[in-house]
Amino acid sequence: MSENFSMNKRRLTTSLATPARTALFILALSFSLFAQAKNPLIFIPGMTGSELRHKDSGNKIWFKTFKSKSEDIRLPIVADPTKTHDDLIATDVVRSVRIAVFPVYDVYGDFIDSMETRGGYHEENWDTPSADGWKDSLYVFAYDWRLDNVGNARLLIKQLDALRAKLNKPELKFDIVAHSMGGLISRYAAMYGDADLAVGHTKPQPTWAGAEYFDNIVMLGTPNEGSALSLDALVNGYSVGNVRVDLPFVQDSSKFLVFTIPAVYELLPAPGTLKVYDEKLDSVPVDIYDPKTWTKYGWNPIDDKEFADQFSLAERKAAPAYFAAILDRARRWHEALAAGNGDTGGISFYVVGSDCRTALDSIFIYRDSDGSKWRTAFRPNGFRRSDGVRITDDDMKKLMLAPGDGIVTKRSLEALTGRAGGKPAFGSNADKFFCESHNKLAGNSQVQDYVIGLLKQKTATANNGN
Repeated sequence: MSENFSMNKRRLTTSLATPARTALFILALSFSLFAQAKNPLIFIPGMTGSELRHKDSGNKIWFKTFKSKSEDIRLPIVADPTKTHDDLIATDVVRSVRIAVFPVYDVYGDFIDSMETRGGYHEENWDTPSADGWKDSLYVFAYDWRLDNVGNARLLIKQLDALRAKLNKPELKFDIVAHSMGGLISRYAAMYGDADLAVGHTKPQPTWAGAEYFDNIVMLGTPNEGSALSLDALVNGYSVGNVRVDLPFVQDSSKFLVFTIPAVYELLPAPGTLKVYDEKLDSVPVDIYDPKTWTKYGWNPIDDKEFADQFSLAERKAAPAYFAAILDRARRWHEALAAGNGDTGGISFYVVGSDCRTALDSIFIYRDSDGSKWRTAFRPNGFRRSDGVRITDDDMKKLMLAPGDGIVTKRSLEALTGRAGGKPAFGSNADKFFCESHNKLAGNSQVQDYVIGLLKQKTATANNGN
């Protein structure tokens, strides 16, 4: 009887333990599913956001507070703007900068730190990824922000192919967080992969080759329709805010330097999006992709009497062909991006920006008081019309400024200009706005938390098979 009792007790214990073990197993399995690795995250900075070093000496040229004349960042002028290059290479994103005695200014360092400490990512090296480089990892895509953006988009695809091979994961997918111009590079890579622009007037046809690589693309303050500030930079030189930055031994930001940088042209307002007003506050059509327009309004640096002193004879001879080619390429660049026509190729796009700070949305073109010369206004500074009527600052502000982040307008960010039914050039899952300036979007803790939460949510959704 004692033996039968012991046997029955063991059976009862086993029958009670089995459901408990099963429940624990299911619970453990569910935890493992929800803890499944996140896609590797690629961070792409905006213009001027990558360090540039001399390829031989390793000396940092950008960003460098004090530099010699031999450390100029202007590119040599050649007839084909896709062939221009020098001895500088991109080695890392700019994490922070210090200018003289001023405090250290964060650029992208805080964003990267937050992705690690709060987002659960760990930074990896493209050339020597660890065994865990395929999961919960962060790669920063440093690129030469002066060069043609199509070339940089193609470089991104090549680096991803190389990384997949190193990790022995040929089908590995990635998420992207891109700031400013980096978002345009991301969009092109998603739409066309490693392909160049369509030739001439051939209508671009997105292949969505990047869908093989990307799941989610988050764009921070991306000028999807370009910016009138790029035209300002080409006409007047580069500025930060409304202040020219042309400090001796710090950086040359003259219009002659900007003239040599292909990427600036690709940030011009997309065809049909630039708003231009005359002295009577009427809208006037202006084709900024026609070199004749630049000559007409006095914008073309080649016509400046100082141009000859800035460049060699060979560069001066190549300049007209370079200028025509880069304007044409910039036009085709925007047409290629606009050809998405609301499609996504299966990639989830997210727009993040600001709409609480005014940004330049239009320009004024008018004759000076004696009618002898065209004037172009990039800032709302009042003027007197040829008939003597005063146009005030406020008159101009109403037309020139629009909600944005101080650099990029909301209109450009959302890419809605002239599109039927408010459908943007790319399909965005959701737009999110924070009150922040353009250059501080990546360092804003609320933006960082939003990005972290968004990518975690997408990971959980993917793990559930949805």
